[in-house]
Amino acid sequence: MSKATPVIDADDDREPTIAEQIDAMTDPSFMTSLARGLAVLRAFSDARKPQTIASISQKTGIPRAAVRRCLHTLRELGYVDAELNNFSLRPKVLTLGYSYLSSTPLTVSAQPYLNNISRALNESSSLAVLEDGEVLYVARAATSRVMSVALNTGSRLPAYCTSLGRVMLAYLPPDQLDAYLEHTRLRPMTVNTVVNPKRLREVLAQVRRDGYAINDEELELGLRSIAVPVRGASGTVLAALNVGAQAARVSVEQLQHEFLPVLQRGAQELAVLLP
Repeated sequence: MSKATPVIDADDDREPTIAEQIDAMTDPSFMTSLARGLAVLRAFSDARKPQTIASISQKTGIPRAAVRRCLHTLRELGYVDAELNNFSLRPKVLTLGYSYLSSTPLTVSAQPYLNNISRALNESSSLAVLEDGEVLYVARAATSRVMSVALNTGSRLPAYCTSLGRVMLAYLPPDQLDAYLEHTRLRPMTVNTVVNPKRLREVLAQVRRDGYAINDEELELGLRSIAVPVRGASGTVLAALNVGAQAARVSVEQLQHEFLPVLQRGAQELAVLLP
């Protein structure tokens, strides 16, 4: 599939909207209507209340008329419900993600390993892959809530300021890392977030040398985490495994000396499941 980057005015300090990304696709086989429908579905992510046509249009940049047609189609297919102008997802939408979760060896068999890690350290652990420049959570064992945002399977976070993301970015081929940095705006999530591309490259190089990544309150103040790569049989990094903890309870030294060995053993056990 051919991709093109939307042309944005140099003085416009913003990321292209989903609609602009879709409209910039140049592949003649690319189905714009399907892309818009999927974008409308994703607009419900992390939404705690029903969405309106106007709110989805604002989130995605897709014209209201197109959003209305997408929602009508999704409603007819049973993926969306509506009450007046308020739309919400129906349980049927879970079937879209279940196909992946039930057919991938890593996600099918990972949960017991995550449970063991969480019990051993008494902290939450997660397994994630890199998807469209973001961390996508595919399995999680939560012992307590350490973030202001609830994380579950299917949650997404920026890659550049998370331990999971940095582990996977560190092992990308140089051209893929260049493309990621070229198209990603590094925004400060906290006062500690590394947002200088040159400095981030140095951090990622260190992660690759060390074999693990530590996030010290760069994603959210009060949160520390450590992540290790999960490799397939060929040695390629296919996922990342991490543990997060409250900074007030767990020091960086504890992450390195107590948490890291447990994570490394878990990653080795998980690697057996991968092709």
